[in-house]
Amino acid sequence: MSVSKLKAHLANKSEKELIKEIIDLYQRFSVVKDFYSAQMGTEGLTEIFMKYKAIIQEEFLPKRGLGKGRLSVARKVVMDFKKLSGITFHLVDLAIYYVEIGVEYTNTYGDIDEPFYNSMESMFEQALKWMKQLNIADQFQSRAAKICDDTSGIGWGFHDGLCETYDDYFDEIGF
Repeated sequence: MSVSKLKAHLANKSEKELIKEIIDLYQRFSVVKDFYSAQMGTEGLTEIFMKYKAIIQEEFLPKRGLGKGRLSVARKVVMDFKKLSGITFHLVDLAIYYVEIGVEYTNTYGDIDEPFYNSMESMFEQALKWMKQLNIADQFQSRAAKICDDTSGIGWGFHDGLCETYDDYFDEIGF
């Protein structure tokens, strides 16, 4: 359905009907609930951040059992959060957390595969770009450096790729 058809559909509803429809969407779809929670202020956004962080943790390093390590699930969490919050401090934090947990997952379970490492490197680079855009690199520099330190000895050129990205970025901004 096009936006214009949706507008026409909504224009035919009373305010009461629109409120009822939004409440129905809110109750049925968690993404709508998350959207409205994020719109209501920083408390809601922080709550969603914590929820999404827990999803990443559970995907890679659950409290019980083995992590499934599905990149599609964990990466989607970061991208969904970006849709909800825009480029924010919390988004950078979540992206860095994704890489930190991915590194810990690799160090826990052993060598993974090239697509896994490519995803981690890509998210790391994206997080650094968002840091630069928000001018908050000083708040994440030590965590980014620790990611590089924690990957020494991991195969597929993973360590080298992350450290090269780190060096390029932090040299550029004068760290």
